[in-house]
Amino acid sequence: MATFFDRFKSLITTKSQNTNEQYNRAVYNWLGNTIVWNTENDETYINDGYRKNATIYSIINLITKAASTIPFHIYEKVNDNSYKRYKALSAGISDPNVMIKAQMLKKHALVELEHTELHKLLERPNPAQSYASWITEMIAFGKLTGNRYIYGIGPETGENINKYTELYIMPSQIMEINSGGIMKPVDSYTIEYNGTYHIPAEQMCHIKDFNPYFDGTGSHLYGQSPLKAGLRSMTTNNEAVESGVKFLQNQTARGILMSDEGDLNEVQAQQLKDKFRKDHQGSKKAGDIIITPKKLSWVNFGLNASDMSLIEQYNASIKDLCNIYNVPVVLLNNTESSTYNNVKEAKKALYQNCVIPELLKIQDELNRWLAPMYGDNICIEYDFSVIPELQEETDKIVDQMSKAWWLTPNEKRAAMSYSHDEDNPILDDYYIPANLVPASSDDIELPDPQPALEVDDKKKNPISNIEVKADSYNDYPQSATNNAKRMIDWREKYGRDEVKGGTSVGWQRASSLSKRESLSAETVGRMAAFNRHKKNSSVDPKYKDTPWKDNGYVAWNLWGGTSGVNWAIKKMESIRNE
Repeated sequence: MATFFDRFKSLITTKSQNTNEQYNRAVYNWLGNTIVWNTENDETYINDGYRKNATIYSIINLITKAASTIPFHIYEKVNDNSYKRYKALSAGISDPNVMIKAQMLKKHALVELEHTELHKLLERPNPAQSYASWITEMIAFGKLTGNRYIYGIGPETGENINKYTELYIMPSQIMEINSGGIMKPVDSYTIEYNGTYHIPAEQMCHIKDFNPYFDGTGSHLYGQSPLKAGLRSMTTNNEAVESGVKFLQNQTARGILMSDEGDLNEVQAQQLKDKFRKDHQGSKKAGDIIITPKKLSWVNFGLNASDMSLIEQYNASIKDLCNIYNVPVVLLNNTESSTYNNVKEAKKALYQNCVIPELLKIQDELNRWLAPMYGDNICIEYDFSVIPELQEETDKIVDQMSKAWWLTPNEKRAAMSYSHDEDNPILDDYYIPANLVPASSDDIELPDPQPALEVDDKKKNPISNIEVKADSYNDYPQSATNNAKRMIDWREKYGRDEVKGGTSVGWQRASSLSKRESLSAETVGRMAAFNRHKKNSSVDPKYKDTPWKDNGYVAWNLWGGTSGVNWAIKKMESIRNE
């Protein structure tokens, strides 16, 4: 059987949550081989919160139900730089422009995988739970206590020794961190339940909320519960409900009616009471006038719910608790502002401000702790495009992409999470607004953006030995400019180590075309002569996913591509016929 060290030696460096010794000496006053005590009263947050308070119960359920419906996907990272930019752009912001850029970067950064071991593990984390119940439990504990503990269990021997086969969510209110001293602040975890059970730190993923309380004993190693900041609001909410219940259960007489003359005996008082009930109670006698032969006075005692401001205090505490969890109060059946549009916007805000940030936090920690077991470049990503409340933003994306002629149809498909259509190569071409035909078509004629100025001087063309009536020409098609810009962008994005095609003259030509500089007749002639390389006008099939590596294709487009070369040929014929 493998030793503990053998089992985890390949994981310690990537999965350890222990900090540097110099940092430890700076923040800890004293830390020995003992339990790090949690200053939070997590039992209170669970018993007086989720189990007793209807508002907190409703808020937690709103969050977990919304989060559990969002699917995850497993990807392989193929471009780290694009992945970092994609992560920065996809941090919960649903602006249409940002979403388009994020999806385009995702296409370059990630390749989706199917039917992996990691899929199987997350879809059924353990024999007793599905993914939905597992993620619900994790988020609920996190929102109540500020801590989420994932316990991974795997085989001790065999080829899967460093892979987990079961994942469990541990009850955070009874978890304790065991210190190994200043060199190893987090050595293991202990669960005090039916005895004491120790779990090595490497088998536990601890996802905690921010805790600013540093007291030198390691208490900051635990996350701070949102309910610590909202404890008074939770108590106010509980007491308001409790007072209302007691008021209903213990209602007494509203007051005492007595004679100022003091001559009523017990029998007369009962007769007066019966007379009032008979003559003045009931809906038919509401608003009636009472006339008495004696002078009476009223002594009031006891307060009603309005007098005690129970309703106001209760509603105010609900709003405070919703603010703590970034949940719109409208979703808790608040009737003050529950119009259709408000509810719709509130649901959108629930995802943007609460659900998506929570899942991103979990996603990052799983990618640190779990995903590397199944491959160095494996990562887990949540698909937020399925959220119904964000579909309005998707409609805006569709509208914008329909006008984005600088994107190919396949790039637009990728931005909408559709697969690349490999059966129709024409979808990898660019379509311009003029007449929606491929930009590489020989029939495209664009209006001259800046017609060449005619001059009186005549000049011999040293290449074709013809006379021309203009010093230079800049009426080449916009698609030629676009082709040159695309090559320049590739070189800036992937570097010369990846984009190796083209000579120095070719890159100079691309620079001129991208800036729409005027071209001499000699240069136009060289562009026309470049037609001998027309075989490179299409991407080699082996580079279909990485066209920037096709040297011939890059060189061809540096000279304007098919549309640029065709323009040059026609321009030279026109010059010869003048």
